Amino acid sequence: MYMLNTEEYKAEKIKQALDMLYVDRVSEFRELSLVLLTEKALQSMPHWKEFVLNFCLDVEEAFKTWTGKSNLSVKSPQKALTLLRQLAHDKTHMNQLTHMLNLSCTISIEFKELYSRLK
Repeated sequence: MYMLNTEEYKAEKIKQALDMLYVDRVSEFRELSLVLLTEKALQSMPHWKEFVLNFCLDVEEAFKTWTGKSNLSVKSPQKALTLLRQLAHDKTHMNQLTHMLNLSCTISIEFKELYSRLK
């Protein structure tokens, strides 16, 4: 779940892209953070935005596996179940889960686009 800790990403550009993304997607970050973290954890966690972004990157990566664009790994089934369980917590309809998955993918895609445009 630590997609940002790969050699693909540089810390300075991550912060800059995340700050830019957060300005436009504050509501989406807040909505996802309330699903992924407790209110107490949210208040005590200084890097909650990075946590949410990492989760979103994980969801997008898992989606590539689900659609056959990436090969299955030994951990794919467990990862998929974990992601879905985290997002589906306290949801009563499949549409709510789909909404959370869409938010996650949107944040991930937009972050990657912003990151790639930074010098």
